[in-house]
Parts: sequence; C-alpha cells; structure tokens
Amino acid sequence: MARHGDNNQDGEKRGKAMRGRAGRMQGGRGSGRSNKGPVRLWGRHAVEAALKNPNRMHRKLWATREGIASLDGELPEGFNVDYCQPVDLGRLVAKDAPHQGLVLECEPLEDIFLDDVLDEDPSRPIVVLDQVTDPHNVGAILRSAAAFNAAAIITQDRHAPPESGVVAKSASGALEIVPWVRVVNLARALEEIAEAGYWRIGLAGEAEGTLAEALPAGPVALVLGAEGEGMRHNITQHCDALARLPISEAMESLNVSNAAAIALYAAATREIVSDD
Repeated sequence: MARHGDNNQDGEKRGKAMRGRAGRMQGGRGSGRSNKGPVRLWGRHAVEAALKNPNRMHRKLWATREGIASLDGELPEGFNVDYCQPVDLGRLVAKDAPHQGLVLECEPLEDIFLDDVLDEDPSRPIVVLDQVTDPHNVGAILRSAAAFNAAAIITQDRHAPPESGVVAKSASGALEIVPWVRVVNLARALEEIAEAGYWRIGLAGEAEGTLAEALPAGPVALVLGAEGEGMRHNITQHCDALARLPISEAMESLNVSNAAAIALYAAATREIVSDD
C-alpha cells in the first residue's frame, strides 16, 4: 500500500498547503481545530483509504490478522503493525465502535485553504456547512460529496467537529478524498466564493422556490445549516438564493446529511435534466 513518507516522522514531502484569506490566521490554522495530536481511525474503509493516501502520515497500525487480510494491497516492508485480538482493539477506540479488526494511529491531515479549492474545476459543486457539529452527519456528507464529485466541503472551525475516527468511519474513506476546508469566518468565505463566480444557494424549508428552480447552469455552492436551528441569519444574508427540497408535508424536514445528498444529486444531474 502506498503511504505517506514511508512512516518517516518528519513529515517530509507533505501535501502543498493551500491558503485563502478566510482561512488564514496565526500558524495557518483556524481558531477551533482541536486535534493537533494523533488521530485514531478504525474500520476497513477508513483505514484502507488512509493507508493509500499519500498526504497522510501514519504512526502505527493495530490489527487482527483477518483485518490485515481484508485490506486491498500490501503494507510496506517494516510497517509498524501490532497484531492484537478483537477485544484488545476494542479498548483503543470508542465504546462499541465497529473497528473490523483495524485501528490506525496517524497524524491529522494538513490544513487545506480556500483559494486553491476555488481555482479547481468550477463545474464541481462546493458544500458549505453552517454549524453542523454532529461527526456522523459531517462524515456522511463527506461520503456524498465524494460520490457526487464535489470540490470540497467548507466549515467554520469553531462550529464543526474535529477530524476523528467517527467522522472517518461515517465517511467510509471519503475523508481522504474530499478536501475539507476549515475557515475562521464563514461569511467571509462565502464572499470569496461569490467573488470566484459561484452562485450560493442556501437550503431552507421556508423558501418559496425549489432547489431545481434555483440551480444555475454555472458554478454552485450549496449551503446547509444545522438541524433544528438551520442557517444563521448572517449566513442566509450571504446566499444569492434560498431554496427548499420538495418533500412531503407529512415530514417537517430531512436529516442534514440526507438533504446534502439530495442537493448534490440535483447539482450533478442538472445538465441532464435540463436537456430533457
């Protein structure tokens, strides 16, 4: 398996730092990124994706022999593996976490900044999350973002979960694929997104128009708020349009990760729909 730095601890050849105005502050990090130390990932998809990610620096793998056998590829010679029983792995992770015989300790991914994301393919949507703090939801949104070829997800440091095993397990490998941009000021980030030519659509149940009606032909940023509270007023003021998903009146709302998946599908298929 390809892995970053061949287990060197100095982190040489790490991925290029991407810096944008909204995400820049002392040390190049946002204000609320709490996991500056090692991160433990578990489960086959999360661990396998991390092992294959050349931008991920690995420290140690605890595993059962069955877990190692389930991986797609071979570990490099001399990789630091500690073979354990399942009960021992259970003590290394959250209670009842489905580790599937694999627990990987690694360094957090390098910060990704906004400017270079905006310089990528503008046909790919961007997902902006306003105070979505549940790591399961953020992980599921990362998975949908990978499935529908989104360019990145953007969160505010202080109102988003840290990189963690729960996020990685819910993302099923997408944490290693989809750029996750953490910014200090989400409103300012939305201004930069607009300056880059993106149409900013906020999903809101009270909106009059539907998402299909609001979607542009060009670059789009989909903005979603936390369940219950929705988007903050200042964030809605930084959207070009508000739109709703046409769900049945029998349901008040959808889980934010489900709403994100539907919105990303709509963005991915809008050209096909318009051609019909």
